[in-house]
Amino acid sequence: MADECLICKSKIEYLDKEIEMECFICHKRELSKTRCVNRHYVCDECHTEGIDQVFDLCINEKSKDPIYILNKMMSMPFCHMHGPEHHILVGEALLTAYKNAGGEVDFVSSLKEIRSRGKKVPGGICGFWGACGAAISSGIFISVISKSNPLEIEPFALSNKMTSRSLEQIGNIGGPRCCKRDSYLSILQAIDFVEENFGIKMDKENVTCNFHQFNNQCIGKRCPFFSN
Repeated sequence: MADECLICKSKIEYLDKEIEMECFICHKRELSKTRCVNRHYVCDECHTEGIDQVFDLCINEKSKDPIYILNKMMSMPFCHMHGPEHHILVGEALLTAYKNAGGEVDFVSSLKEIRSRGKKVPGGICGFWGACGAAISSGIFISVISKSNPLEIEPFALSNKMTSRSLEQIGNIGGPRCCKRDSYLSILQAIDFVEENFGIKMDKENVTCNFHQFNNQCIGKRCPFFSN
């Protein structure tokens, strides 16, 4: 059965303005526009609790297919239907497949860097900022493997182009948000982008979503990954 609130399983609502809320789990107080209809609020830190389990998965994973790796990640108990955990998982799945496909990278430190950067991308920004966190995660991945920073030339361009390509595909389909759909779209764009610009060919499997029954806002056949 589809649910949204981590506390009571009720629907999530988005407010017009930020108000101070208290996390139901850790009791931290901060400004947010997002809560459930019963006014439960869970901060991003608590929402991603348990994501450290993914580190061991990445270290031991041998697949060259980031979609396969992502599905393993998203099937772990810590991962919810929607949430900021996807802002980390996309980049880490891509990095793991990239390394396994022959990409040269300091793997452990790069995993940690993607985790650090991805955790700073807030939940809900797809609708509030016009930049989905899954797409940003694909750009973070490129920025890490290309050693980009604000003063670089080509790496700066590549990381922004990657995010742009992911966002274009996400925007072409439209809303409402789906963290699974947007993660798949971003990874598929990144697979082609990496081969074009880095000469590393990752595997690419056909994508069929097995999560739609948990999504209250599933768009059905309008989603390229939907299957009955």
